Amino acid sequence: MPTPAAPAPITLDQALALLRAQARPEVLASMAGFGMNTEGRLGLSVPALRLLGRQIGRHHDLALALADSGIPDAQILAAYVAEPARFTVAQMNRWAATLNAWDTCDQACTNAFAPSPLAWGRVPVWAAHEAEFERRAAFALLAALAVHDKAAADERFIETLPLIEQHAGDPRNFVKKAVNWALRQIGKRNAALRPRAIACAERIAAQPSRAARWIAADALRELRAPPASPD
Repeated sequence: MPTPAAPAPITLDQALALLRAQARPEVLASMAGFGMNTEGRLGLSVPALRLLGRQIGRHHDLALALADSGIPDAQILAAYVAEPARFTVAQMNRWAATLNAWDTCDQACTNAFAPSPLAWGRVPVWAAHEAEFERRAAFALLAALAVHDKAAADERFIETLPLIEQHAGDPRNFVKKAVNWALRQIGKRNAALRPRAIACAERIAAQPSRAARWIAADALRELRAPPASPD
């Protein structure tokens, strides 16, 4: 008996039609209140996008097209259907250059970029870029690696601390929050990295910029707190 043919992969137009069918324009004002860029946004929730991603399945070419669409909801969906092992450096760079919202950036970094074997190499490259969300992507990706790359040696994270110090003075809100996020996640990764992250935060606290002082104070408040006692 012949093997049934595999279903044809979904097209970009079909994926966009599925997104538009669930559009919620009534929530856009609320999303804007959380600092989300609502330009071109359809208003789908993350759980709805995650469910749609599971229904579509992994489809790397579709993910790249969705990321290129400029529609924030489509870019988040792209993160759920990408195949991280298939990324090229050029594809990751192009995707990062399309980011224009903190949530699309963080979803891409956590769900699409961090599992890629190319992820570590993108951190210093994107950090050197002046564009706000490319630089945010560097540190959001570093934060994601601190949580999800269980095999990475401590030295890899220690080597990124000077990069965190270098960019702690960036006053842009979405950058400084990602720098802070990366520093905190490195410090929380294990007991060996915590004192390294605390020392880094203490050096950042001595920098003259307001952004650096905020990053340091917020990170030190969490990293110096005693561990929560088990229930």
